Amino acid sequence: MSEKQPTAVAMTELQAHINPTLDVIVSKETELKNHLVSYVGTKLDQENVTVQMITEVLALEFPEFIYAMAEENYLLGYQQGLDDAEKLYRRTAEEAEE
Repeated sequence: MSEKQPTAVAMTELQAHINPTLDVIVSKETELKNHLVSYVGTKLDQENVTVQMITEVLALEFPEFIYAMAEENYLLGYQQGLDDAEKLYRRTAEEAEE
């Protein structure tokens, strides 16, 4: 009997760059969220406010905050990539020694 291999589903580049978190409607469960949702909802004349909407308004009205968050995220991601590459190099070197 031959075992059936699972079918791999390829992801498109567009799908890889879609962040479902951005489409989440934000609830007013804290004081800060209440302020942000109310402000953005009024600014964009929307009853339901998503994370994407808040991000866009912050980018326009408080770009320093968005830049700081983006820079920190970039640096952490870059460091993670370097760490992963170093671990891969070490693992490959160890396998070659065996």
